[in-house]
Amino acid sequence: MRQRWILVVPVAVLVTALLAGVATWTRSGSIERDLAGRAQAALFQAGLPTGDVRFDGRDATLSGFPPGQALRALEIVQNVDGVRAAKITGDVIPVAPSPTSTPSTPTTTSPPPTTSTTAPPPTDKAGVQAEIDRMLTESPIAFEPDTANLTPEGEQAARSIAIALAKAPAGFRFRVTGHVARGPGGESAALKLSRDRARAVARILTANGLAAKRVTYRGLGDTRPATGGEEDRRVEITVV
Repeated sequence: MRQRWILVVPVAVLVTALLAGVATWTRSGSIERDLAGRAQAALFQAGLPTGDVRFDGRDATLSGFPPGQALRALEIVQNVDGVRAAKITGDVIPVAPSPTSTPSTPTTTSPPPTTSTTAPPPTDKAGVQAEIDRMLTESPIAFEPDTANLTPEGEQAARSIAIALAKAPAGFRFRVTGHVARGPGGESAALKLSRDRARAVARILTANGLAAKRVTYRGLGDTRPATGGEEDRRVEITVV
């Protein structure tokens, strides 16, 4: 009796393992069929129904696709939900068209680039003065309130004028004049501030191409007010 029981145990284990293997194989086959069906449906929707897709578990192998469609088919199958990996057999390099099949495009000669002509800088005093006045009107030289420190925009405006004046005839000289409105410090404070501002502009001119002997400066305080309020706070540059 005891020997019979010993024989029954291995048989039971074997049967259980066999049944488990059958169940796993059945389930695996079901997964493969499901993935194959969904892969073929995705290929059909993309207009690529000509090839074949086979699964080993969740791994796909593609075959029979024309070279021009193979890479696209591989991408579609890889994006199917549940697919772990995909590969393709056969030629996957798209066939390059024959050189004679592509119509030659006539070569068009681009027209030569047009050279924009820039008016030469003026060489007479009246012309140079008109250019200075235009630049100051478009970009006034501005300062921080109640100081001789130029704003970034004011400093850039002064540099631009310096570059333009460096192109004027060498015999021309320039005078920088500062004007301010009278403030709490009275006439003496206004005079000092206007002179300091004129000196700051003169230094920028000489640092950007003008010889120091060609530039002078002065401050007139509030003695020559201009109409318009804020115009009292201004810097003038005059050809002398």
